[in-house]
Amino acid sequence: MYKVGDVPEVDESFLALPRQELADAALQRARDLGATFAEFRLERIRYESLALRDSVLESATDTEDLGLAVRVVHDGTWGFAAGIALTTDEAVQVAEQAVHMAQVARPINAEPIELADEPAYDNATWVSSYDIDPFTVPRANKVALLTDYSDRLLNADGVAHVSVHVAFVHECKFYANSEGTTYTQQRIRTGTDFTAFAVDAETGRFDSMASLAPPVGRGWEYLTGTGWDWDDELARIPGYLAEKMAAPSVEAGVYDVVIDPSNLWLTIHESIGHATELDRALGYEANYAGTSFATTDKLGNLKYGSPVMHVTGDRTAEHGLSTVGYDDEGVAGQQWDLVKDGILVGYQVDRRMAKVNEELLGTPRSNGCAYADSSGHIPIQRMANVSLQPAPDGPSTEELISRVENGIYIVGDKSWSIDMQRYNFQFTGQRFYKITNGKLDGQLRDIAYQATTTDFWGSMEAVGGPQTYVLHGALNCGKAQPAQSGAVSHGCPSALFRGVNILNTTQEAGR
Repeated sequence: MYKVGDVPEVDESFLALPRQELADAALQRARDLGATFAEFRLERIRYESLALRDSVLESATDTEDLGLAVRVVHDGTWGFAAGIALTTDEAVQVAEQAVHMAQVARPINAEPIELADEPAYDNATWVSSYDIDPFTVPRANKVALLTDYSDRLLNADGVAHVSVHVAFVHECKFYANSEGTTYTQQRIRTGTDFTAFAVDAETGRFDSMASLAPPVGRGWEYLTGTGWDWDDELARIPGYLAEKMAAPSVEAGVYDVVIDPSNLWLTIHESIGHATELDRALGYEANYAGTSFATTDKLGNLKYGSPVMHVTGDRTAEHGLSTVGYDDEGVAGQQWDLVKDGILVGYQVDRRMAKVNEELLGTPRSNGCAYADSSGHIPIQRMANVSLQPAPDGPSTEELISRVENGIYIVGDKSWSIDMQRYNFQFTGQRFYKITNGKLDGQLRDIAYQATTTDFWGSMEAVGGPQTYVLHGALNCGKAQPAQSGAVSHGCPSALFRGVNILNTTQEAGR
């Protein structure tokens, strides 16, 4: 087991696999068959999931996905194939299948594939930032800690039930392409969900309160207090839940709102993250969750939000879920602007889209947004860590609240809805506090905020300082058909919005 402070290394059992031998065989065969570009991936992804209900272990799973993949450009057309046998014969056969797929697809390909240039990285190694590989921790130790955390909630007054779910992902990848890039990288991801439930025996009404702990690019140390104060939060959740159960229902109307990073990250994900994926803006991605209102004719002129709005795409943020050394096309991780001073200035792109849209984007290089969730899937353009930047000398959350006479402070994410162009939306949350004369004045309930993307971000008057900035995110962002799942983080400060439409969700549901 790693000790805190050690620098993790790539797992020896992965390094022992015949990575370079398989890659050499596959790439050479692709070249022999006339491929102008070829890339090879060997991936091993381990998943572990633990679920408890009322302090009793309900399920425990540990699975592994191991395989190899080859993608080629042949006669200007993509070809892709994958396999599971780690032999040179299999690697050669998969390369042949990839070329054959390109040949079959060639008659219906109207746009020859060209890729943006990228420097070659020879035998590079990258490992994400964590202390303890969770897969080295005995399961009994994990269950014991989760049971203790569950007991703390279950034994509190007013808590009727507790659900706990924890997931760990260990991803190892070897990549090589015909341009001379080879790299090995390893990433660890951890996700947690601790939820307490209360039930009113007289009315039958029930509600829940979940931990705000985000999924992160950390290891087992996250569950023991590195990066999150579990003792403090677990002690507070029952009180939050009791107050929520007794809270009055909101009166629908227009309010000023201060939104905590634990809620705002999801609005960023849906209304900015997906909307600035270039494949959506171009209409290539339409079936799964739609396209984007932020079309390419608006680049450089769309007023996305207020002048305090600065949003970046980032594949380098420490502990970010979408942070990598290199993407699945051999592009190094980097950071760039998506929205600057409230104006749309960039997109998330892969090498093909970067080349085709070089004049539009003003750069000849991909920003490293290609990813496949397993060796059995082709790389597609996936979301970077898309984050709203804080003001360097910005206010605290308390100072933002003090600027509001009659409003609402929103904490934690819950349900959401957005249209197929990422424009009309509504979001709910975990906790809502009435703001009266600049101070919190007890919880409210039954709240959703509703807006269009540009109206909402245009109403943002102020963002908090770095002290309010938190990296939240999700392990399961879906995209593509066949569907792929990606993990992505979104950092943001607390922020103040003026004149936001607030719905009463109970009334909207006709109850």
